[in-house]
Amino acid sequence: MDKTFFFYDLETSGLNQRYDRIMQFAGQRTDMELNPIGEPVNVLVKMTDDALPSPSAIMVTKITPQQTLADGVSEAEFCRFVTEEVFVPNTIAVGYNTVRFDDEFMRATMWRNFYDPYEWEWKDGRSRWDMLDVVRLTRALRPEGINWPFTDEGKPTNRLELITKLNGLKHEHAHDALSDVYATIAVAKIIRDKQPELFNYLLKMRDKREVKKLVNLDNKKPFVYASGRYANEYNKTTVVVPLTVGRNGNVLVYDLRYNLEKILPVDGSCQALSPPISQAQWGSPSAPVTRLAGDLRKSPVKNTNSSLFPTVKELCYNKCPAVAPLGVLESANGWEKIGLTLEQVQKNLNTLMAHPEFAEQMRTKWENQPEFPPAEEPELALYDGFLNDRDRIKVAAVRNADANRLADFHPDFDDARLPELLLHYKGRNFPESLSESENEKWQAYRRARLQKQAEKFLKELEACQVRDEFIAEELRLYFESLANYD
Repeated sequence: MDKTFFFYDLETSGLNQRYDRIMQFAGQRTDMELNPIGEPVNVLVKMTDDALPSPSAIMVTKITPQQTLADGVSEAEFCRFVTEEVFVPNTIAVGYNTVRFDDEFMRATMWRNFYDPYEWEWKDGRSRWDMLDVVRLTRALRPEGINWPFTDEGKPTNRLELITKLNGLKHEHAHDALSDVYATIAVAKIIRDKQPELFNYLLKMRDKREVKKLVNLDNKKPFVYASGRYANEYNKTTVVVPLTVGRNGNVLVYDLRYNLEKILPVDGSCQALSPPISQAQWGSPSAPVTRLAGDLRKSPVKNTNSSLFPTVKELCYNKCPAVAPLGVLESANGWEKIGLTLEQVQKNLNTLMAHPEFAEQMRTKWENQPEFPPAEEPELALYDGFLNDRDRIKVAAVRNADANRLADFHPDFDDARLPELLLHYKGRNFPESLSESENEKWQAYRRARLQKQAEKFLKELEACQVRDEFIAEELRLYFESLANYD
């Protein structure tokens, strides 16, 4: 098969990729010239009865749990559909902030429904890409020919609906998944048409092997990097240099906009760093979640180690980073556009190299900070380890079994996460397959999980009730139907 793009977008019940649920999935396949292939995909996914949605999220998407229950498919049916008919071999899955947001929801959903959480994005010629970082680097280095939006306060913004509006691109309903898909395709087309060389270069950089050729710890050279971590003032783009190894074979990079000696404490050490991330900062269901007004694209706070040192960031090779060699700054006033000079970068690099102990201290800090919070339930233990070959065979048997087969299916898993995960999988998708004792365990788990979420749900519902009284009432009725509250 020829390679194709599949542009996709999700609407979800909240912002926490592991606690919240997919409610709408939409997408459109295109050829490599961005011409549509076939009909669009647009499905609702039934809200599971062990999770409460974020009222703020529902106020934006206007998709109620009742609507998903009436018109949607189960999570198990959804996973089968996307793995068999959407993410087929040689598909490039692409969206707008999908790598950090939507892809994480897809992984969590696959895991709790006994599908491999990774194969849909890499196996058999599959890959993924993200237009948000493409937009960031295009705006920073090659903005000509495209109209770029600003906030009312005059700050640069890359909100999808604002880019489409300024450039006369069709985007009828922001925060509707299919409308956002069409808008993303339109933005991809305008960047490809106006800046084809940059577009094709960044498309190639979705391959981590290509990224490693540029970002190389064995031959540390500065390079251009666009990321949401960096300042709006310079369009989220700076010059960094590989510093040391990060977690999972990734790399820590240092922002050469800053001189290390001006940041370190007076004694020249970096021991006085921020304390470890607290449980609340992980974005747990009971913790408040920071949002941009009317925008669901801001992920919940989680441990990215950003508090450890402000000039150090972890670059993940497999997350399609928007990186480029310094040569791109030599034309079109590139250095001026990002507010740097070659002399400044060289000076700050020399200072950094004079403190080799700094890289080792940063490596140790990152190494001692877990990437994810401790798993409170098997659904959250996605990243706690890979399955062995024996369990992979049994997991395949689970997802291919119907309710009758599941009722008498009790595989002897090696992985301690899987027995409880299977009970919950049956409860969510095939409750008729539960025995009496299994149903008692499922209901106890479900009630405890809902109770843990209830206080935050009710406070948030009260706070946003004035935004839409109909949706607020629907959410209240849904809550009462699950929690048996008067």
